[in-house]
Amino acid sequence: MSLVEKALEKMRGQAARPMRLAASEAVYGQVALTGATRAAHGTPERIVVIDQDALRAAGLLPPAKQARQIAEEYRQIKRPLIANALGRGATKLQNAHVIMMASAMPAEGKTFTSINLAFSMASEKDVTVLLVDADVAKPHISRLLGLDKERGLLDALQDPTLDVESLVLPTDVPGLSVLPAGKWSENATELLASQRMQQIVAGISRFDANRIALFDSPPLLLTTESRALSQVVGQIVMVVCANKSPQKVVLDAISQLGEHRCVSLVLNQSVANPTSNYYYYGYGYGQAREGAGNA
Repeated sequence: MSLVEKALEKMRGQAARPMRLAASEAVYGQVALTGATRAAHGTPERIVVIDQDALRAAGLLPPAKQARQIAEEYRQIKRPLIANALGRGATKLQNAHVIMMASAMPAEGKTFTSINLAFSMASEKDVTVLLVDADVAKPHISRLLGLDKERGLLDALQDPTLDVESLVLPTDVPGLSVLPAGKWSENATELLASQRMQQIVAGISRFDANRIALFDSPPLLLTTESRALSQVVGQIVMVVCANKSPQKVVLDAISQLGEHRCVSLVLNQSVANPTSNYYYYGYGYGQAREGAGNA
């Protein structure tokens, strides 16, 4: 039995924790203009104000009574990812500072995981976080933050003269910035698979050597965009919903990523005693590591 099969076998029997993750059309952030300018690009600095109470009400942040427990779980999830990103892992990975947040199918809790992992990583003293909305067909994060009309990733991919850093928006969460999805294009897959995309990924660390980029991606088994994106990232986090994601579906999704990739599984919406062991599964270059899986 492979490592993933063992990991998925452990997931069986876990009851799903109720948490509403459905999309909402409400806007949970706004862009505030300031008089400051970004010296490197000469554009007005725009601060995205994130309404965390509204995100919590929508089920995209944990309820107050669970916040401490889930925050601790995300601390365990992020540690190996950050270690890889900063070159402290056992295996040196190319583009390890660029992490793709993936799922096999919709409604697995990928956006919930992306947002909470971004918040947790942003609290680190040695890194900054760029949350990229790369779910270009259904840019949920951009809509949540009121950025669906802003230029973003797809605009930078279509216009080589456009500096992607001029599209990155700082937020009122220290250490966290956002890159919207941008204007939809019918050839989004080709854009994500282009040399221009490789240039953008390379430029992420050049602008800030301590930056970790989290790319929220479309479901692997429903789109070709996610498979194109997987080729330019260094780490992939696969979100698996407890008692919902069939083993075969998850394995089929992982098979789309190719061999020798750094793929980690995060078990979402599981129910377990807080005193029991939780597991974070690293797959693709090593072995399972103890960590959090109830995220």
